[in-house]
Amino acid sequence: MMHKRYTKEQLTAVEAQRLAQEIAFGPVVFQVSRLMLKFGIFQLLADKRKGYTLQEISVQTGLTRYAAQVLLEASLAIGTILLEEDRYVLAKAGWFLLNDKMARVNMEFNHDVNYQGLFYLEEALLNGQPEGLKVFGGWPTIYEGLSQLPEQVQKSWFGFDHFYSDNSFSQALEIVFLHSPKRLLDIGGNTGRWATRCVQYNQEVEVTIVDLPQQLEMMRKQTADVPGAERIHGHGANLLDRTVPFPSGFDAVWMSQFLDCFSEEEATSILSRVAQSASKDSKVYIMETLWDRQPYETGSYCLTQISLYFTAMANGNSKMFHSDDLIRCIKNAGLEVEEIHDNIGLGHSILQCRLK
Repeated sequence: MMHKRYTKEQLTAVEAQRLAQEIAFGPVVFQVSRLMLKFGIFQLLADKRKGYTLQEISVQTGLTRYAAQVLLEASLAIGTILLEEDRYVLAKAGWFLLNDKMARVNMEFNHDVNYQGLFYLEEALLNGQPEGLKVFGGWPTIYEGLSQLPEQVQKSWFGFDHFYSDNSFSQALEIVFLHSPKRLLDIGGNTGRWATRCVQYNQEVEVTIVDLPQQLEMMRKQTADVPGAERIHGHGANLLDRTVPFPSGFDAVWMSQFLDCFSEEEATSILSRVAQSASKDSKVYIMETLWDRQPYETGSYCLTQISLYFTAMANGNSKMFHSDDLIRCIKNAGLEVEEIHDNIGLGHSILQCRLK
């Protein structure tokens, strides 16, 4: 399913030269476009098709003429706005930055969570450690420090995480509950959003979340007033400790956007313990955004870039999976893939597995 554009040159020499300069000025392009959103210029132009003059934009936004001018001229060259006579109007790319929720979520995530830390990407690649994380604190991975990150960073981190997962849950529930599980183990359940959807979807299921103790504290706060919260349980564990077994006796095991937080070796260790805790009748569901199984190439582009968040900020050694890599981990752990459900939500796949 990998997009054909990755197998041969797509650009003319002039287009390639332009792309090289877009890459060289990437940080400038990003910040200009972010501020066109923040200062309301894109919205202003969206509200009036005939557009506005430089002076009108300056007055409407409260920016100096100079500030408005440098943003507008850069945006013209970027391609997010157009100039019709002396009036600036919104271009298609600017419309998408304004109205495409995915673009907004990605931009906020990159600015608040990644931007400063990506300065240390080179060190992270050479050392195998999330060297960029030190801009926020001294934790070994971002997960230990998630509850202590600055408020805006937390907001953008969870906004990013929840945007992608929440858009997949409705379809995922139908797949998982097709087999009517009564007890479900949610490994890496984070703030309990999947568990909450499960107990609301099915009035009998009991869900146990396995995660770090500090994550379970956040989960308990998030689910305290949720109908069915009494059927959501927590099991604190360091998931990277290979000596720690997972609870057994569950009909289904669920992992959502979880294994991509670990190296292949670590993911195989986790899956091996899943296999050890599972019975021959247990179903194991792994939901991931696999970059080679995206319905549109833009999805593959986004996912391969997101991999560098894991490198610089999260843990230093994981990435968004290619399906071949994940399936190899599954097989090495003593499991086999029964079925793959693609095109879930915004590009997720669910790998339905069982014991070999």
